[in-house]
Amino acid sequence: MGNYFIDRKNGRQQIALINAFVNLVNEKDFEKITIADLTKGAKVNRATFYAHFNDKYELLDYILGDSASAAIENRTEGEVKFDQDRIFQLVLALCDFYRQPNIQCRSSYVGLVVPQMKDKILNELKAFLSQSLEHSYTKDEKNIFVPIFAQAIHEGALQWAVGNTDMTKEEVARRVSLFVIGGFQSSDRTSS
Repeated sequence: MGNYFIDRKNGRQQIALINAFVNLVNEKDFEKITIADLTKGAKVNRATFYAHFNDKYELLDYILGDSASAAIENRTEGEVKFDQDRIFQLVLALCDFYRQPNIQCRSSYVGLVVPQMKDKILNELKAFLSQSLEHSYTKDEKNIFVPIFAQAIHEGALQWAVGNTDMTKEEVARRVSLFVIGGFQSSDRTSS
């Protein structure tokens, strides 16, 4: 019984720290956020912060890792397949990930976070693709194609997220899924 209470308390403290971080990142540059700011916002002491995270970078890493897997899980509903619809959903998942409300904040934060976000989402994407291709490709083929597919899916979503296209995210997802599944010919402008 005692452990359950401690786990719930630790979970609440962790959520409070995450919420404090998200609130602070909208108010000030990431570099200027201190552990004192975080503990004050979460209403916990320094020892509590350090019981959960080594520093603010680890807290950020935790937030991004959790949201990367959640974005893919939400769009794919746990169904691991390699087909056009699943690729379409993966592109949308990455669009969701890059357009989260807590990511839409100060430019210093985005500059620091985008490389870290990319690592997190690519790792989640590669894990999904690798599992979905388990019975279709040999290990060597997966080692070649999974990173290529992941980069194509990622790049399509990222170009939409940063505003480099006027297409809707659904149109980007459709074209990228056609490209990944059918190759370049299928994704050309004349297809509709």
